[in-house]
Amino acid sequence: MNRRFLLVSALTLPFTVAATQQQTNLVEVWKDPNCGCCKDWVDILEKSGFSVRVFDNGNEAIRAQLGMPAKLGSCHTARVGGYVIEGHVPVREIRRLLREQPKAIGLTVPGMVVGSPGMDGPAYKGRKDPYSVLLVHVNGESSIFQKYDALVNSAPTSNTKT
Repeated sequence: MNRRFLLVSALTLPFTVAATQQQTNLVEVWKDPNCGCCKDWVDILEKSGFSVRVFDNGNEAIRAQLGMPAKLGSCHTARVGGYVIEGHVPVREIRRLLREQPKAIGLTVPGMVVGSPGMDGPAYKGRKDPYSVLLVHVNGESSIFQKYDALVNSAPTSNTKT
């Protein structure tokens, strides 16, 4: 077992790590086929290095199936690394979630906040409303994971850990 096991382990470890990274890198998104802001959010994910598989059949059923409370809903639902991502969550917070791996259902930006990723196109003329990214706990309750202010929406205003 010793040498042969160590040799096989040493040879297969990089492939196992690569497979795990690839799984974590895949984001599955359920959305309405006609939603432009959802498409914009998907584009942001892809430009940030995520592989994205899109299902254009709506998101209400999958949101319920994955355990995200309807009151925290938005226009699209995603799954990545075993977590649910609801709405226009910034890539920065998705990466943080995957890095920290809290015991949680996932993250949400409820509603469709102007200035959040995908809701920041030219039609909004630079408007940026404040919003919070919420961590949804396994009991369905939520807490603030990260706040974004209205003036500098691209940078968090605080780093609230749960």
